[in-house]
Amino acid sequence: MAAFLQIGVLLAMAAVGIILVLGIITMARGKSARTSNKLMQWRIVAQAGAILLLLILSVMAMGHR
Repeated sequence: MAAFLQIGVLLAMAAVGIILVLGIITMARGKSARTSNKLMQWRIVAQAGAILLLLILSVMAMGHR
């Protein structure tokens, strides 16, 4: 289970990075502000998921002491 969560955290962090870069590129090119805003909203959702997975992993690690 811990390995699954570690992989999930890594994937979530990668998703946050990719979404962030896409949002910045969209904003810098001056394309649709709506698209850029949607990407930044998705980044926040991905960050929340990554933090939740990290918290679960931390709680599990504390239980194994």
